Amino acid sequence: MTFRDGNRIDLLCNGEQYFPALEREIDSAESEIHLETYIFETDATGERIAQALVRAARRGVAVHLLVDGFGSRSFAQKLQPRLLEAGVQALVFRPELSMFKLRRTRLRRLHRKLAVIDGKVGFCGGINIIDDIDSAGPIHPRFDYAVRLQGPLVTDMRIAARTVWRHATWTYMRWGWHASSGLRANPVRAGDRRAAFLVRDNFRHRHDIERAYLAAIESAKSEVVIANAYFLPGKRFRRALCAATARGVRVVLLLQGRVEYFLVHYATLALYHQWLDAGVEIHEYRRSLLHAKVAVIDARWATVGSSNIDPVSLLLAQEANVVVVNEDFARELRDNLQAAMASSASPVAREYALNMNLTTRLLTWIAYGVVRALTSISSYGRAGDFR
Repeated sequence: MTFRDGNRIDLLCNGEQYFPALEREIDSAESEIHLETYIFETDATGERIAQALVRAARRGVAVHLLVDGFGSRSFAQKLQPRLLEAGVQALVFRPELSMFKLRRTRLRRLHRKLAVIDGKVGFCGGINIIDDIDSAGPIHPRFDYAVRLQGPLVTDMRIAARTVWRHATWTYMRWGWHASSGLRANPVRAGDRRAAFLVRDNFRHRHDIERAYLAAIESAKSEVVIANAYFLPGKRFRRALCAATARGVRVVLLLQGRVEYFLVHYATLALYHQWLDAGVEIHEYRRSLLHAKVAVIDARWATVGSSNIDPVSLLLAQEANVVVVNEDFARELRDNLQAAMASSASPVAREYALNMNLTTRLLTWIAYGVVRALTSISSYGRAGDFR
């Protein structure tokens, strides 16, 4: 990790805070916008951000939009033509050609949620471009986070966005769409927060995000709090959590309490007994869908980003996280998580695994076995830790 001092970093909770902030910065853009997202939905929120991008393109801003082909399956038909006509450079990363065609690379998705405006303001987190409240789900908004950044770290974010954009334009032969290099870096101090920007890719940064988590957990002295939507860690990560409790560290997991994806949900339940036996506290978020990917360690180290702690995020997908070493920021995030646990989550009893009925027990181990098998097939031999 390369830490940069002098950043301003604001925590944004849910789409209610994120989307207005993102729209304001897009409307203020003067020269360049990079926006990456896994999901760009054709709903009211998607239309709102699409219109902001169109306005920017029409006033001469170079707008680079990259969406994932699996997460945004309807984008190419419903939104991309209109954006292209308005001058937005909109590309689809790994278009999903068939729902029924099995390919080994199918899970190598662009899962980052990243925006960089004029090289001066950046956003990073777990929030997709989609309505905050799922019309088919709970009436409360998804529980998620992002950060808004200013300062030297934004330069690192812009480099990462330009790198992926360059690869995408080469892949899809958009020779005239290369991102301009005329914009000068803006490493001016904007605050007092020390932070690093991390990515996970399939080249030089395969394990950066996981290693950052592990280093922080293994050096934790008092408390580890993790909120993660899809939490199915590998062997080393599980051992690190248990070792932390063994040396007296309080370890708290805030996990998905609603069944969103059957396979991942039940595979995660298969690991509860190991954590509970080790003294890990588990809380299940039930008010709405948990989509957060954040952590706070020793009330000083914090991360906010797109990376789940599961085989897809840690072995296959392109991800982006910000790590912040600042007591004020860490305390704000920790307090927000504690409030969510107190008001909207249920603690899991230590006897949970013992009281699990036979049907649920069978489902958990079948799901865990299937996830292991799929990981082995998809990860080109790098699935040894996930067993």
